[in-house]
Order: sequence, then C-alpha cells, then structure tokens
Amino acid sequence: MTQAEKAERFRALHQGPGAFVMPNPWDGGSARVLAGLGFQALATSSGAAADLEKCFSDSPQGVAETVRLAAQAGLVGCSVEDATGNKDRPLYEMEVATERVRAAAAAARSAGFPFTLTARTENFLRGNPSLEDTIKRLQAFERAGADVLFAPGLPDLSSIKKVCEAVSKPVNFMAGIKGKSFSVAELEKAGVRRISLATSLWRAALTGVLEAAREVKEQGTFGYLDRLQDINRHMRGD
Repeated sequence: MTQAEKAERFRALHQGPGAFVMPNPWDGGSARVLAGLGFQALATSSGAAADLEKCFSDSPQGVAETVRLAAQAGLVGCSVEDATGNKDRPLYEMEVATERVRAAAAAARSAGFPFTLTARTENFLRGNPSLEDTIKRLQAFERAGADVLFAPGLPDLSSIKKVCEAVSKPVNFMAGIKGKSFSVAELEKAGVRRISLATSLWRAALTGVLEAAREVKEQGTFGYLDRLQDINRHMRGD
C-alpha cells in the first residue's frame, strides 16, 4: 500500500458512521502487536514516545516545515498543539495558535496526498478549563483548515457533546484519564469520530512489569509466567 493509499484509508476512517479507536504504541514491537490485533490506524503519544507535540517551533513557518518533513518521512497525518512548553505561559494566544494551524494546514495540503491535520487545544490540561474558550479555539482552528479537532481532558460527556455539536469536522477524544474516559458507545453517541488512547497502553504495560517484578522481589515466586501471552502470535495477527 502506498503512502497516498494509506492516507486515503486513514481519512475515510473519520467519516463514520461510528467512531474508530486509534491506539498509541510506544515502540516497534507494540506497534506490531496492535496492528496484529486488527486496529486500522496507529499514532504516537507524546507521553509514551516523544512525537511532534507543538511541531518543534513557535513560529508558523517552523510549524509548516515540520508538517512538510512529517509527510516526507512517511506519516499520513499529525497534530499541532497550542501548548507552548513554557510553564509561565502554557498556551499560545488564540490568534497565534490559529496562525500556526493555518500554516500547518497549508503545508498539509501541499503534501500531494490527503495528509490529515489534527488541531489540538490543551486548555483542560494547561490550567484553562474553559469550555467556552475551548470551543472558540476549535472553531478558529477549523476555519484555519484543520481536518480533525481535539481537546484532551474534557471532563464529561455533556462537554464532549457540546464540542462535537459546535464544529463540523471530526472530533478526536483522548481516553486514558481516570474518571474522564468513557465507552466507545457513549463517545459515539456524543458525536466523537476518533478515539485515541494516549499513554494508557504504555502505562498498562509498565503496570504489568511492576506487578511481576514485585512478585519476584517480595515473594520469590514467578506466578506471572503463567499469565504471559504469546506476543509473537499477536504480532503475526494469528
């Protein structure tokens, strides 16, 4: 399958009628396991394995260059965030954030295939839990050319539904926050088209490592061996 064919397939997943789950591997092995289980798309997670985050630049020009390089490297989509990485000024002003999305969208359109750009506001993760401002940002990002919209950390299904109703582009929901994650059926009903899993699978894997190591160290037993899966079989998709 060519990159263009993968891009078309990925874009089509967002058209529904329901939502699709896009898990986040953290290395090649986990990617092969998840692909072997039949997931139709995979994405990196900045918490589990550093990804593009704010596209490595404060300037719209730098953001555009990162998107161009991402397409050249073989990606069929990426995100651009409005988080600055500066704890004293955690979010870009809306005008700046929107210009960054506009530059990223222009670069995505120049890729020669339907590169999917997700625009993401970090309001609820960066000390500004305003649903009104979140919706205004997402609407501005949509007008600037984003293909998918994303606001991680939304607190409840009512907020998610309001976000989905306020925009016309597909909305991504990030599962993985305790108490703020919901079933696929509930998210579909709220209007979500894509569900990502952030660091949750990576944390689940490390939880398994921690539990097994504690058993060995504290009890001197190896009961965890009886619970192991045939990882190679899952990688092959058997």
